[in-house]
Amino acid sequence: MNLKKYITLTRAGIIESLQFRLSTIIMVLGNMLYLIVAYYLWKAIYAAAGTDIVNGMTFSDTLIYLVLATALYNFMEMYAVWEIGRAIQSGKIVLDLLKPMEYRSYLFWSYSGSFVMNFIATFLPTFIAVCIVTKGAVPFGINLLFFAVSVIFSVIINYSIDFMVGTICLFTESIWGINIMKQMVVTLLSGATIPLAFFPEALRKAAYCLPFQSIYHAPLSILLQRNPQPADVLPVLGLQLFWCVVTVVLSKLFWKVSIRQITVNGG
Repeated sequence: MNLKKYITLTRAGIIESLQFRLSTIIMVLGNMLYLIVAYYLWKAIYAAAGTDIVNGMTFSDTLIYLVLATALYNFMEMYAVWEIGRAIQSGKIVLDLLKPMEYRSYLFWSYSGSFVMNFIATFLPTFIAVCIVTKGAVPFGINLLFFAVSVIFSVIINYSIDFMVGTICLFTESIWGINIMKQMVVTLLSGATIPLAFFPEALRKAAYCLPFQSIYHAPLSILLQRNPQPADVLPVLGLQLFWCVVTVVLSKLFWKVSIRQITVNGG
């Protein structure tokens, strides 16, 4: 495999991200506003509950989870759905298909540079700040290695789902409504906005049977474990690996079928 072409795309993505520094600043400010709202909301929830522990989580646990979930979301979000939709509507998709690289791989590696920048600009500073403010609430140990592996699986699953949803634009020629619905479903059932521990039992069991919880809940559950044992972590990673294979295969098959529907300027 020629890694040079992939590294070139990553480098180009990093340079492009550096040209739009204002968007990163706005994103950080928006996240701060969201976290302030979340802080007071969950503070009110725990005050109304009249107990320090709700569904096995303290207020501190919940807040740390939500802060890291927000940082992880900003790190992994790549807006591939919008990119595919715009490419199909403008006809640019034809030029992308002519490139000497599979379109699915080309799109992923085009966004790999933004992964690097988002990690440096959002997730890493947030993680360090949480560690400092909470004075060791986030454990340091083998869990960080397991977390890194889990995040790689999460990125693959998230991208594969985005790619499948974006491909729907070949049939609908519009993606806005579908993507909004996708974002709502993924952020809710993945535990990005509400920890799965707070779900009703039936909904929680259903969420664990879907791939979405493997995107955010799985890596965060590993990261926040103290001295995780292989017996606890390997089933989580195994389930993520399963959904990696399933979503990658489905996205490739869906693309292979959907590309037959491509039309540009009515042709």
